[in-house]
Amino acid sequence: MKNQYCRVGAVTPITSGNQAISVLEYRYQSFIEKAADTTYMDTNLGEFFKQKAQAIKKILENLA
Repeated sequence: MKNQYCRVGAVTPITSGNQAISVLEYRYQSFIEKAADTTYMDTNLGEFFKQKAQAIKKILENLA
């Protein structure tokens, strides 16, 4: 059996590739739903979800 090596820490940016827009739209919707959830409303975690959704929205606007 041959040894297989992978690059540890190698990352492919989410904004590259064919399916970038659909993945970002899915993540945006997910963060919006989590931010609107009553269990996270008015908490630091809810604010985190809102900020993530806003950041993804800016990326989507730049891609379009």
